[in-house]
Amino acid sequence: MDMRKDSPFEDALIEIISRGLPLVSRPYAAIAAQLDCSESEVMEGINRIMMRGDMKRFGVVVRHRKLGYRANGMVVWDVPDARVNETGHCIGQYAFVTLCYQRPRVLPQWPYNLFSMIHGRDRGAVIEQVDFMVEQCGLADIDHEILFSKRCFKQRGASYQRRHELDSPGMMLNE
Repeated sequence: MDMRKDSPFEDALIEIISRGLPLVSRPYAAIAAQLDCSESEVMEGINRIMMRGDMKRFGVVVRHRKLGYRANGMVVWDVPDARVNETGHCIGQYAFVTLCYQRPRVLPQWPYNLFSMIHGRDRGAVIEQVDFMVEQCGLADIDHEILFSKRCFKQRGASYQRRHELDSPGMMLNE
């Protein structure tokens, strides 16, 4: 098996994982069987690809509606810049928070700079979780809004392609 940087092995590995991991108890073993290598070689290959920066993220796309979570609330917070890291860490510690990130404000129309996503079975559950975070993280003085989604768009993972036309080798995300 060719294990060099940008090897055919890594190209094939990226192609397979871009389609999604197999829904089995040992997905890396299933991928290894497809590539005629060991499970550890698959994990090492993914690690090399990530360490080089050819793939920025490796995670799960959860189809929350299929799991019964119908209320999806993006909570937007107007946090003083000096408190944003501390607040983000506090909010992000809860299992019910699936995303938490900072973005620049767009004043005067948009004063919010911290965003957190909560999926709940209903709106009441999401509101209770936000109230809990406000209390636990000391956010009573922080303006925020819960923006509930009205429709669900198709969710999918990243798509990668070869950098044929670029000088540097590797893969790049299709945007």
